[in-house]
Amino acid sequence: MEPPPSFKAHVVALPFPTRGHVNPMMNLCKFLASRRATEMIITFVVTQEWLGFIQSYPKPPTIRFATIPNVIPLDSQILDDVPSFTEALATKLKPAFEKLLDQLQPPVTAIVSDAELAWPAAVAKLRNIPVALLWTMSASFFETFRQLDILAPGPDRSLSVHLLDEQAEHSRLLSSSQLTDLRRLLDESDLCFLKIALNCISGLAKTDCLLLNTIQELEAEEINYLKSKPGLPFRLYPIGPAIPYMELEPPNDSSTTNVDPIIKLLDSQPNLSVLYISMGSSFSMSRAQMEELASALKTSGFRFLWVSRSDTEWLKEKCGDKGLVVPWCEQLKVLCHSSVAGFWSHCGWNSTLEACFAGVPILGFPIFLDQFSNCRHIAEVWKNGWKVGGQRSEDLVTKEEILKVLKMVMDVENEEVKKIREKAKELKSLFRAAIASDMNMDTFVEDMF
Repeated sequence: MEPPPSFKAHVVALPFPTRGHVNPMMNLCKFLASRRATEMIITFVVTQEWLGFIQSYPKPPTIRFATIPNVIPLDSQILDDVPSFTEALATKLKPAFEKLLDQLQPPVTAIVSDAELAWPAAVAKLRNIPVALLWTMSASFFETFRQLDILAPGPDRSLSVHLLDEQAEHSRLLSSSQLTDLRRLLDESDLCFLKIALNCISGLAKTDCLLLNTIQELEAEEINYLKSKPGLPFRLYPIGPAIPYMELEPPNDSSTTNVDPIIKLLDSQPNLSVLYISMGSSFSMSRAQMEELASALKTSGFRFLWVSRSDTEWLKEKCGDKGLVVPWCEQLKVLCHSSVAGFWSHCGWNSTLEACFAGVPILGFPIFLDQFSNCRHIAEVWKNGWKVGGQRSEDLVTKEEILKVLKMVMDVENEEVKKIREKAKELKSLFRAAIASDMNMDTFVEDMF
């Protein structure tokens, strides 16, 4: 690609190689390109395997792909061998990325990397290239990890729940909600995942700025607290939501052949009549839990759309004929459809942001890491949804419990549900207003470039 006549910047974007990180990084790059369409080239760096998944993504011509060898496993295999995956990110991905930087033309003027990759900021500093890191979880969870980094310094990160309570009592830095989140992390999370996140927190001193995938209005207290910390070594910008709202516009060709068959199906359903179910791309419910939910759906007779990357044929047999089970859909388009009444979700951050943008109530069924914190905010702070089931992810939620929740959520006259829907609509308005003004993104672009 030849640089445009008004060329000023060549940005290299490097996402953490899982779907929940690749997608927000791509959306961020589209936002950048929309502001500097004639001044900026963006090189989006992925492995050759990942290119096969994303090369058909709609994108402006100023975003180009560059690949590095397949040195790491696909995200579907990460859970099988977390230590090997983590090691490969540093020992194989890093030298391949550095070699690519030497080859790219025109010369790279800025790097935007995922914050969970601990080394790109150091690489950028050695080359005297400005660097920004994208944090793809909530601002609240970033602050929780910062506190865990303070309480458990050193390479071994040894910290028990008992020791956490002792240190927290002396430090008086943690709120009760942060203590709840930290106890859960130490009780249930894989230590390797904790180390990935904690190592990236420790490495933030080398970055020029940190981009938070959130909006100021959603997490104002947390963001203002972070900004008020003296000696913060980087500038902070809430630039979210990094979700694909730019793809919501209908295509120029409005012929029926271009209509998504799932959207076409939803068009035929009454308003607020469909339950949308998706548990994200990396984790899933147990087979026993899926069977309880499927049985509840079949008994309820409610319309549903269930996205499941595996077990689709089995689920079709279990769920009955009132809904549709598919391996994939354009989630944001589905959530924004008037027929969707609620979203049964794992409460991953991208899904949470999309539900807030669409104004859809969330039935939270968290499984791992930040999902519990996100679900707590949904049920207790923002009040745009509910938590389904018990306190631990392995607790089985029975068909009868699920039926009770579904009947309430799908009852448009239920007073509690009306209040939740109003909260969801308020968040939708906040998100649309934040996107319309987008001052933080503009400020970041001016400061960085």
